Amino acid sequence: MRVSKKIVLLGHFGVGKTSLIRRFVEDTFSDSYKVTIGVHILKREVELENGKDVNLIIWDLEGYDDIKKTRESYLLGTHGFIYVFDITRPDTYKEIDKSIAYLQEKFNDIPFKIVGNKADLVTKTYLKENKEEFIVRPNYFTSAKTGAHVKDLFTDLAKELIG
Repeated sequence: MRVSKKIVLLGHFGVGKTSLIRRFVEDTFSDSYKVTIGVHILKREVELENGKDVNLIIWDLEGYDDIKKTRESYLLGTHGFIYVFDITRPDTYKEIDKSIAYLQEKFNDIPFKIVGNKADLVTKTYLKENKEEFIVRPNYFTSAKTGAHVKDLFTDLAKELIG
C-alpha cells in the first residue's frame, strides 16, 4: 500500500530549500539562484526498508524572515515540516527558536526536522566549534551541492510519518 504525505520546507530566502528539493527529487544542483515565488510542488516516491512506499509531495515555499508571514493555506494538511537555515548566514538562524515555537504552537503534532544547509562551505571543525551559535540543534547539516545527508533527511522524515 502506498501512502502520500505532504512535506513543507520553510526558511529564509536563499537558504537552499529549492536546491535541497532538487537534489533529493532530481539528484541535480545548480549554482544559479532563482527566487521561489509562492509555492512550487515536486514529488518523489521513497521506498523504506519495511517494504512500505511513501509518496512525498514536497512543497517549496517562498522564503520569509518571519515565519508568520507564510500563508496559512500553504501549511494546511501538512504531515511534516523541514525548517532550513544557512549555516553561513546568522540572520537565517538567529531567531530560529521563535519560528520553531510558532510551528509547535500552531501544528503541535506534526513532525519537523531542522536543517543547517550549505555544510560544504564550512569545515567540520567550524560546525563543532560554533554549534552553540545555532540556538536550536539541527537534526542535520546538509549540502544540496554535494548531496551530503539530503537523502537521509527526507527518508528519516518519511519513516517518522508512517510510523
